[in-house]
Amino acid sequence: MISSRIAIATRPEEIRRCHAVMRELRPHLDDAEKFVERVTRQQKEGYLLAFLEAEGEVRAVAGYRFLESLFSGKFLYVDDLVTHAADRSLGFGGKLLDWLVEQARANNCENLELDSGVQRFDAHRFYLIKRMKNSSYHFVIKVPP
Repeated sequence: MISSRIAIATRPEEIRRCHAVMRELRPHLDDAEKFVERVTRQQKEGYLLAFLEAEGEVRAVAGYRFLESLFSGKFLYVDDLVTHAADRSLGFGGKLLDWLVEQARANNCENLELDSGVQRFDAHRFYLIKRMKNSSYHFVIKVPP
């Protein structure tokens, strides 16, 4: 595997570098500057944006936060996890997910949790290979303004 490093994007230029990869998962976030603003705003609420970089390029990105609930106790929740399409099956996503598990362990979390769209079959296969289990359904209701 190509040598890589994982870091937390804290500065606007680091966040901006993550935009192209994140946009593959979140295509509605098409404006890089609005993406930087949104991430910066979410960071004030505990959101962290990690990126895996190899050969000077961002190859995978993960947005996550630490939460606590009566059901799960303290847990690391992954909002976003995506590998650049051209870099899939090269181990970058697995390395980033393993790093997230280590972050959960280092922060005394009981679980790492994420939701995945029902249409994302390749992602589901990846999560099952990484020994994650499908433990619940996630229901949503739109709240009109």
